[in-house]
Amino acid sequence: MTFIRFYVILLAYKVTEAKHLSGFFGVVSKKDCVFDLFFGTDYHSHLGTRRGGMAVYGEGGFNRAIHNIENSPFRTKFERDFSEMKGNFGIGCISDSEPQPLLVRSHLGNFAIATVGRINNIDQLVKRAFAEGTTHFLEMSGGSINATELTAAMINRGATIPEGIRHAQSLIDGSLSILILTSEGIYAARDKQGITPVVIGKKQDGYCVAFESFSYLNLGYEHCKELGPGEIDFLTPESVQTICPPLGNAKICTFLYVYYGYPASSYEGLNVEQMRYNCGDMLARRDNTAADSVAGLPDSGTAHAVGYANRSRIPLARPFVKYTPTWPRSFMPPNQSRRDLIAHMKLIPIDAMINGKKLILIDDSLVRGTQMRGTANFLYHNGAKEVHIRLACPPILYGCPYLNFSRSTSELELIARRKIALLEGKNADARVEAYTDPDSPEYAAMVEEIRKELQFTSLRYHRLDDMLASTGMPACKFCTYCWNGKK
Repeated sequence: MTFIRFYVILLAYKVTEAKHLSGFFGVVSKKDCVFDLFFGTDYHSHLGTRRGGMAVYGEGGFNRAIHNIENSPFRTKFERDFSEMKGNFGIGCISDSEPQPLLVRSHLGNFAIATVGRINNIDQLVKRAFAEGTTHFLEMSGGSINATELTAAMINRGATIPEGIRHAQSLIDGSLSILILTSEGIYAARDKQGITPVVIGKKQDGYCVAFESFSYLNLGYEHCKELGPGEIDFLTPESVQTICPPLGNAKICTFLYVYYGYPASSYEGLNVEQMRYNCGDMLARRDNTAADSVAGLPDSGTAHAVGYANRSRIPLARPFVKYTPTWPRSFMPPNQSRRDLIAHMKLIPIDAMINGKKLILIDDSLVRGTQMRGTANFLYHNGAKEVHIRLACPPILYGCPYLNFSRSTSELELIARRKIALLEGKNADARVEAYTDPDSPEYAAMVEEIRKELQFTSLRYHRLDDMLASTGMPACKFCTYCWNGKK
C-alpha cells in the first residue's frame, strides 16, 4: 500500500476517537510550592491537550500563567514561569476546554479558581446570573462562555466561599469539581455525584490536592484521604479541615478505569492497571478465538491485552509500535482529518508480527469507529490474515452527561446508535434499552452491523456485568450511564 493511498483513506474520516477531560493539582506548603505545583500539574497532561495554567499566591500577591499546549507539552511552555513564579500556595490545571485557572476579585476576596467536569445548563445559568446582577462574561472564541468563569459568578452569590460552592453545585446540571486558591489556603470540592476523583496527599511541609493520585508520589507525598461526593475541604500547610461533609456514596465514572485514568492511579481504593488487567482476563474467559498473538492498542489497551493473553495463553505481541518523540499528540492540527492522519502515522507496523498472522487486538472502547476502522485497514494492508477486535467496555449507547469524554454533538455520532437507527428506523430511540442486554438478539444484530461496517474478522465487547465484576467492588459504586442510560 502506498503512502498516498493510505493518506487518502485516512482523510476520509471526519471525526476522531480521542476522549477529552481535564485535571488539576494544588499545593499548600510552608516552603515555596512552585516545584511541586509544576510537576504535579504536568503529571495530569494525559487528561487534556489545549490549555495549561498555574496560579500561585506569595508575598507579591497572586501570579498566574496560562499557555496553549496544543503543539507542545506543558513543561516546555511553562519553563520560564517555573523559574519566575514564587509562592507557598498554588493551583494548576490541564484543560481540554476553557483557559484556567482564572483570577477573580469579588466581595469574597481575591481568589484563583480551576474546575473539572461539565455543565449542561450553561444557557439557563447565564440568564440567571444576568437576572441576579452579573453584568457580563468574557466571551471565548466560538461564542462560548468560560464555564469556570460562570462557576465563579455562581460562587460569588454566596456569603462565604463554601456557601458559594454549595450554591453553584446545587444549580449545575452535570458534574463539577473545584479548586479555589485564596491567600489563606485552598478550598477543594468534589462534584456532588462523585463522578471524578479529588485526592489529598501530605508530607512534612504541607499538603497537595489532585485529580490523579499518582501525581504526588514522586514529589514525596503520601496518601492522606479521598474526598467524598460533594465534600468541601480547606487545606493549609498545617491541616486539612472538612468544611462540608460528603453528601452520600460516590458513583465514580467507570470509564476512568477503562480509559482515562493513568495506570498508576487508584480511585476509591481500586488501582487502574489492576482493573484493566482484570478486564482482559474476563474478556478471555468468554472467548475461544484461535489467533497467533494478542495485542493492545497503545496505550490504553495494553493492560487489557496483558490480562487477556495471560488467561488465554495466546502470546502477547506488538504488531506496531507508537512513535512519540516528534508526534506527542494525536489532535494537534486544526483540521479534523489531519488529526486522524497523525493518530495513525504514529503507529509503525512491524511486518514480522503482522504479515500472514491472525491477530486479536484489544482497545479500551469504540465510540464512532473511525480510528479503529483505520487501524484495521492498517493491519490488513500490512498483510494481516485476520483481525479480531475486542473492546474493554460495552457498546457506548448514550452521550455522557457528566464529562466531555467525546466531542459528539449527537448520539447518532455513536456508531452503536447509528446501527440501532438502521435496524429500528423511526422507533430507534424507544428501542435502545433492548440493545443493552448482551444476551438479546437485538444486541447481536447491532454488533454484527458494526463488525461488517468496520470490516473486522470478529468483534466482541466486554459485558457490563463482567466489566463491573472486574472491579471487585459493588456495582452501585460506579456510573454506567454511557452504557445503559441509568443514572
